[in-house]
Amino acid sequence: MSQQQPVRLKKTLSMWQVVVMGLAYLTPMAVFDTFAIVGDITDGRVATAYLLALGGILLTAFSYGHLVRKFPSAGSAYTYAQKVFNPYVGFMVGWSSLLDYMFMPMINILLAKIYLTAMFPGVDPWIFIFGLVTVMTFLNLRGINLVANFNGLIVVIQLAIIILFIGLMGWGIYHGEGAATLMSSRPFHFESASMVPLFTGATILCFSFLGFDGLSSLGEETPNAGKVIPRAIVLTALIGGVIFVVVSYCLQLYFPDLTRFKDPDAVLPEIALYVGGAFFQSVVLVCTTVAVLASGMAAHAGVSRILYVMGRDRMIPERVFGYIHQKYRTPAINVLLVGCLALSAVSFDLDTALALVNFGALVAFTFVNLSVIGQFWVREKRNKCIKDHLVYLLLPLLGAATIGALWINLEQSSLELGLIWAGLGATYLFLRLAVFRIPFRQYEETADSQ
Repeated sequence: MSQQQPVRLKKTLSMWQVVVMGLAYLTPMAVFDTFAIVGDITDGRVATAYLLALGGILLTAFSYGHLVRKFPSAGSAYTYAQKVFNPYVGFMVGWSSLLDYMFMPMINILLAKIYLTAMFPGVDPWIFIFGLVTVMTFLNLRGINLVANFNGLIVVIQLAIIILFIGLMGWGIYHGEGAATLMSSRPFHFESASMVPLFTGATILCFSFLGFDGLSSLGEETPNAGKVIPRAIVLTALIGGVIFVVVSYCLQLYFPDLTRFKDPDAVLPEIALYVGGAFFQSVVLVCTTVAVLASGMAAHAGVSRILYVMGRDRMIPERVFGYIHQKYRTPAINVLLVGCLALSAVSFDLDTALALVNFGALVAFTFVNLSVIGQFWVREKRNKCIKDHLVYLLLPLLGAATIGALWINLEQSSLELGLIWAGLGATYLFLRLAVFRIPFRQYEETADSQ
């Protein structure tokens, strides 16, 4: 009698579905939320700051692509650091990067609550939170295909709204609004005397790209993941970057200065009102609410799978976190746990959640770039020609340097909260290895799991 095969994640995702998941995670309409903040810092050169941010993010995207081809697992940065360095480094990277993935669903629910409360001030906020979390969790329980298809619809709606936005702004500019010209080099000016504000703005905008990295957690649910996922990661970052640059260019021409905005930290409603009127503003707010829900679902799917891989490796309790639902082939317990965490949006502070996310993302990005150097340039000795030095040493070093600039500009609260979380992980690691003497194991892909 043959031994029963373990239940694994189901390989069903296409290239289009993976890219859509990434774009949903990025939330293309987020370009409006940061426009006034970065516009003030960069003196009206948001488009230039986005180009700088895109260049840095693409370097890390290429690093993710190299590692996905080598290790097509669902564990993302955790798996790469574990395989390239050792299980203990891998655990700490995975533990720290969980901050990015675990709190993103809750942040999106918080943003959706803010939009819905503005539209329906008489409704208790907890009702919105409970309803949105229920939808997000249910769809993730039923399967990654359902999430991807739903996100595909939402991304199409977002792109349609953005195209309409661009059309309305172009019409207004043509008829004398703002700069009164559709062609201007002002948003792309580089001036040596003011490069520091541009890099500061680019640092802030790099966080608009959070999510492209989460696609690496879909490796075990994508046929031919070694080719599909790397392409999808780069495409997601590139498409998102193009959208951000084009929209910020049009916004800069329509709003040459920021004097029209009453609240620079929340300009989307004002932008929609000035560009398209009250009805258009209502449509945009509804679509933005649904967009952040889609982003939350993509993040929810990603963190559930990272927890699954860490459980499968027995880094955390396997019986709980390594469980796969037999019918739906999803990490059901993890999905429910992340859903419960998202419910804390009822009382959690948005600034604190964002601080935790930023720390986790930077840890992941840093070790992904270092892992490319460690795996290919050092371990596999791909250092014999100029191309090898460029691809496996110079570009990852530039990626790491870009992330280093983000570390320098990281808010103190992000660093403090992140270090506290990392300290808890280190304590767990010490107790497990030194006190209870419970070893780690590394899951090895077998032929039937490919």
